[in-house]
Amino acid sequence: MPNILVISDNEVFKADLLDQISRYAPEFNIANAITNADVVVIDEKEDILHEITAKDLKTPLIFLTSQNNMPTAAWQVLEKPLFLSHLLDMIKAAINVFERSADGSLEFNRYILYPARKEILNCRNDETTKLTEKEVAIIKYLYKNQERIISKNDLMREVWGYSVDVATHTVETHIYRLRQKVEKDNPEAQLILTSDGGYQLKV
Repeated sequence: MPNILVISDNEVFKADLLDQISRYAPEFNIANAITNADVVVIDEKEDILHEITAKDLKTPLIFLTSQNNMPTAAWQVLEKPLFLSHLLDMIKAAINVFERSADGSLEFNRYILYPARKEILNCRNDETTKLTEKEVAIIKYLYKNQERIISKNDLMREVWGYSVDVATHTVETHIYRLRQKVEKDNPEAQLILTSDGGYQLKV
């Protein structure tokens, strides 16, 4: 299921929108961080829009505005007041376009990750493995920060959102299960490396 992230300073509007998305589009998950979002909906926050695009993140962006301005950085712009059906159609269209684009997949070490489909393809044997939402988020975050070693605390913050009930061993367990599921004890198919108490994607 695709992950939808909503960014807004208006907590009442945000809560209402998330409630409606959950109620009328249960096929969507609500993301808690940009690292595991398949589509980002930004309410009026043009500074956030520019901040995300400056990082060259390819995630589709939908900008909600009550003004007659059209930020070119957004994948699509929707004027408020909005109809939920229009927003949901726009989200689905964004996901479809993104999945079919070169940016809709991540390639590394003879793997291809399809985040929206939650699948990873091993090009060595053409085997596709289904992943969980957290597994996809881990790989995406390591990919976007492949030049450095990522600590367990980084993963706890970015993937679990600093959840108080997440312990270090939870991160370790997820990494272990992910390796077992994808690598299948094949040294040539290493997915994630452990170094200096942290993790790094093998690219």
